[in-house]
Amino acid sequence: MADRPTTKQVFIQGITRDGRTFRPSDWAERLAGVMSPFGPGGASGRIGSHIAYSPWCVPTVMNGTKVVIVHTDLREAEPMAWDFVMNFAKDNDLQVVEGCLLPEPPAKG
Repeated sequence: MADRPTTKQVFIQGITRDGRTFRPSDWAERLAGVMSPFGPGGASGRIGSHIAYSPWCVPTVMNGTKVVIVHTDLREAEPMAWDFVMNFAKDNDLQVVEGCLLPEPPAKG
C-alpha cells in the first residue's frame, strides 16, 4: 500500500486492560533490555550494543505512563522476537496501540 506510513510502531502501555498500573515499575526497561540484541544489522553490527536499546524496542514515558515502543520492522526481521514482545503484552493484559510517532515541530523563536 503506497499510502501506508513507512515508520510504524506499536505502543505497549504499562496499563492493564482494567486500568491498573503494571508492576514492577522497571518493566519497560527490562523488556527493552531483553530485546536489545534485535535491530537493524544485528547486535554485532552496533558499537556499544551491550549498553544500548535496540531502535526497534525502546522504553519511554508518555503522559506519565511507561511505554515500550516496538517498531514493526521487528516483525519482518525477527518474527520470534516480535512474538515474544507481543505475547508479553498479551500475557500481562497490557494495553497495546498501533500508531506512528510524528516528529516534534521545530521550536519557534
